[in-house]
Amino acid sequence: MLGALQRYADPNDVHVLLSHLHADHCLDLPGLFVWRRYHPSPAKGRGVMYGPSDTWSRLAAASSPLGGELDDFSDIFEIHHWVDNQPVQFGALNVLPRLVTHPTESFGMRFTDPAGATLVYSGDTGVCESLVELASGADAFLCEASWTHGPDRPPHLHLSGTEAGQIAKRAGVGELLLTHIPPWTSREDVISEAKAEFDGPVHAVVCGETIDVRRH
Repeated sequence: MLGALQRYADPNDVHVLLSHLHADHCLDLPGLFVWRRYHPSPAKGRGVMYGPSDTWSRLAAASSPLGGELDDFSDIFEIHHWVDNQPVQFGALNVLPRLVTHPTESFGMRFTDPAGATLVYSGDTGVCESLVELASGADAFLCEASWTHGPDRPPHLHLSGTEAGQIAKRAGVGELLLTHIPPWTSREDVISEAKAEFDGPVHAVVCGETIDVRRH
């Protein structure tokens, strides 16, 4: 993450919003901690970090140079915890978190800009009503689709392309943007599943892509 981040922003200027604390979503953050703590041109102040209730303890353990110890990174980030359905103002954006269903505490987020354009991010989740409510009427819905549909898929873990499409249809979103598709899953099959359920635009995003979110 840190290498790619430098193409778009100064790591000293960024803030962090975490959906959940599984390794594939947060374990590159200790590298950012090193940057902000030891860079010869330091940040002007602490960054802001929002995440689940165990954000500090999980990342403090991951960032510690020695096993069994904790790195108190509150010197470089001001840490806040999401509260389900309690919006926060983050710069010009209004951010509404909703608790979704996953083996660990996980949040989807709804971002609304001053013009009223809305982007909803599912986070990692299985099918749940809170995600449908969160995505209702969104201009763009960035939704995980980790596998193709099948009866053997465990519930409350991830979404299939079929389920992502069904949620997009129920929520009445303007555009469905699929993400979190692993290399061992066919992107084409996931896209086809979603298109079979949702009549609007469907696209699987790629790393580094820019999406222009406009009100529909």
